[in-house]
Amino acid sequence: MRSFRRLTLSTLIAVYVLILVGGIVRSTGSGMGCPDWPKCFGNWVPPTSVSQLPPDYKEIYAAHRDKKNKRFAKYLSAVGMDATAAGILNDPGVLHENDFNPVKTWIEYVNRIVGVIIGFLIFAVFVVSLGYWKSERRFTVVAFLTFVLVGFQGWLGSFVVSSNLTPWTITVHMFLALLIVALLVYLVDQSSYRPEINSSIGFWWLVASMAVLLVQILLGTQVREAIDRVSQVVVREAWIANLGGEFIIHRSFSWIVLIMHVGLILRLRKTEGAKTFTLALILLILGTILTGLSMAYFAVPPFLQPVHLLFATVTFGTQFLFLLKMNRKEEPALA
Repeated sequence: MRSFRRLTLSTLIAVYVLILVGGIVRSTGSGMGCPDWPKCFGNWVPPTSVSQLPPDYKEIYAAHRDKKNKRFAKYLSAVGMDATAAGILNDPGVLHENDFNPVKTWIEYVNRIVGVIIGFLIFAVFVVSLGYWKSERRFTVVAFLTFVLVGFQGWLGSFVVSSNLTPWTITVHMFLALLIVALLVYLVDQSSYRPEINSSIGFWWLVASMAVLLVQILLGTQVREAIDRVSQVVVREAWIANLGGEFIIHRSFSWIVLIMHVGLILRLRKTEGAKTFTLALILLILGTILTGLSMAYFAVPPFLQPVHLLFATVTFGTQFLFLLKMNRKEEPALA
């Protein structure tokens, strides 16, 4: 059990590394550094110079992505998302091909390598969990669901690329990552022994705080989409001034997030075992808010964007772990 716990915890940390790398990809505009998937410019090792590509490489990969988008549109129509499917097929910007940039290509390629490593780690978690099928069947079930979800995440990632980073696909991709985090946190928690935290009032306050944080993350995706739009027409220093309502709502909502977590700490200040969790949560929330303020006042520095995202996602994972501790009966330590 100790080995399983260590493997699962290592995998969880690796997922957070991937979220950080994904934030770097996003902040550097490297998402289309590789125009195809799973290969990069048709190779498992990407080129380092445009001279290694055919003269008409833009037309070639635009045609590949057009074919994949038509298949993706069929899937969307099959589940009743006809308007979304039509939007992908009729948007000329979807097939826009960027000029080759070796730095952005390799940033995206590293992102994919990390993703593949995590895929193998999660598969290993599933394989090891099979040994607990008789004694702890839930381990195997959750590990299998995580493995399937990672496969779906990879499949969706191919369409994120083919649709030229259509904003809603990136948002879905990110929330699926949060779901993977939650499943791994569950496995880490259930394979270890910790006393429960007894506080029914604190439990529901924590649930409300989690809901508020998820809303804030969703609002953050709206700001990110707005930045994508304004970055095409104005210089970086003018991004914040041209964001409009999305940014104002996201900025104002951060006060609600902070107030909810301060309230959580006040309610749990005398609860045994809760001090470490509440302190970690308030530090993470403050880190998220401070990095957000720094982006607003310093023209959205690229290095702060992935840090801001990492703070938010680690906060979610910590909240979920805290929730499991508060909603679990104390059990004997597993061998």
